[in-house]
Amino acid sequence: MGLPQIAKLPEFVFFCEKSTKMSLSQRDLEKVWHPYTQMKTAAPPIAIVSGRGAELVDEDGKVYIDAISSWWTNIHGHSHPHLAQKVFEQAQKLEHVIFGGFTHPSAVELAERLLPILPPNQARIFFTDNGSTAVEVGVKMAIQYFFNQGIAKKRIVAFDLAYHGDTFGAMSVGGDLSFYTAFQDFLFEVERIPVPIPGQETACFEAFEKILQKGDVAGFLFEPLILGSAGMLMYQPMVLDRLMKMAHEHGALCIADEVMTGFGRTGRFFATDHCEEKPDIIALSKGLTGGMLPMALTTCTDAVFQAFYQDEKSKALYHGHSFTGNPIGCAAALASLDLLLDPACMANIQRIESRHAAFLAKIKNHPSLLYTRQQGTIIALEFKTGENSGYFNNLRDRLYLFFLERGLILRPLGNVVYFLPPYCITDEQMDRVYAALKEALEEFAGG
Repeated sequence: MGLPQIAKLPEFVFFCEKSTKMSLSQRDLEKVWHPYTQMKTAAPPIAIVSGRGAELVDEDGKVYIDAISSWWTNIHGHSHPHLAQKVFEQAQKLEHVIFGGFTHPSAVELAERLLPILPPNQARIFFTDNGSTAVEVGVKMAIQYFFNQGIAKKRIVAFDLAYHGDTFGAMSVGGDLSFYTAFQDFLFEVERIPVPIPGQETACFEAFEKILQKGDVAGFLFEPLILGSAGMLMYQPMVLDRLMKMAHEHGALCIADEVMTGFGRTGRFFATDHCEEKPDIIALSKGLTGGMLPMALTTCTDAVFQAFYQDEKSKALYHGHSFTGNPIGCAAALASLDLLLDPACMANIQRIESRHAAFLAKIKNHPSLLYTRQQGTIIALEFKTGENSGYFNNLRDRLYLFFLERGLILRPLGNVVYFLPPYCITDEQMDRVYAALKEALEEFAGG
């Protein structure tokens, strides 16, 4: 039996001919709705057609340095041959299988290989699709952990400027960000404490202790050491150690959102590796697959798992996704682990960390800067402006275009420019970014 004929063939042919005459960017504008974008006023999207290492190439052949690792996901570089080969091999064996009641070699191997490099108290891995859902699963684990034991603890505590994703649960635990305004009436209540940036630690501790004294805190959720979307705000490991210890002393679980900070970003495999106290639950995504495919994990201690390991079916964790534990995603994650655990990768992380520090030492006192900060492979420069700092600061768009014109993808968070490269970036490429940052300091002096 042959394939059905295509109805109205002349119109279809006309559409194909029209498409070939339009640029990819123009075709996109007619059909696609982009994230975090006011489509009416935004510039046309840049159409990227290929990538290699730390570079991306658009449809006109212009080359860009991906200085933000494509929204913090890409850790080994674009189109890495090892990742591509392993994905290809897996796709030829098994593309997907339902993960409820079934398993497959790549998922089991990923759990076996990942747990030994996680904080030593982690014992189980739950598969999901993205960072928001990884966080939501962590919150659900914490709440149901107490519910299953008949303990009345439902309160969640988070930082007041936190960002944990864009699904409803993740928005609820996020800070008071203005792009959540339309949904405020639909979000569950969360207790807020100040971000413990330098000078604000005491206020944070006091606010947290006051909430913990109520005796009903189920979980303390945090971005460890760095609050990304809040402007790469950074705080010290000893501060996080104390906060986790306070939570544990009051019987609350600690949930680390390592979606951005995991897999080497802070100079160690995980941000909580800088701390002596360890979280009970960890959310992971972004660098998990080396930026190759979407996948996320929520890991937990054996104590958390045992609260769900019951005879009653109602005490199971009822959460899942169609592509949970996807074999191709697992294969990409395994290939990324191969590269991450190679000593050459850690050498690159240390190289980036050292060069960042040297650059900041040279420019930290520049009159155009309010602050500079660094944690591992991440640096942030906060520009002085004549208006309030924040995500919607008007300097953002001017800086963004300034860097694009120079072939650099740097996506400022308001008046904060951050540099968060793939670990494969060369010294020459880093020098180009540093030079553009210094040029921007002169160009945008005073905002």
